[in-house]
Amino acid sequence: MPHEHLLNRIRAEYLEMPGLRLTFQQMQRLFGIERTVCQTVLDSLVDAWFLCAKLDGRFALSTDGEIPYPRAAKADLRPEQRFVKAS
Repeated sequence: MPHEHLLNRIRAEYLEMPGLRLTFQQMQRLFGIERTVCQTVLDSLVDAWFLCAKLDGRFALSTDGEIPYPRAAKADLRPEQRFVKAS
């Protein structure tokens, strides 16, 4: 792939800075790349599930803010306690 060095650089930035969220324009400025190259690289990272688009339009790690493995819920199996109001 012709942009492999750029893909690796962007991956490294996101892995080094947990919680990093960038807009398309911020990516262009930070990495010094023109619009079509940025779109190609960004599409590749999203297609590979490395990045995802958040509701605010920023791009973040696909696992950012999510639990990587589902956890089982704990049920409360204690008998229901009823309280009698004292008079």
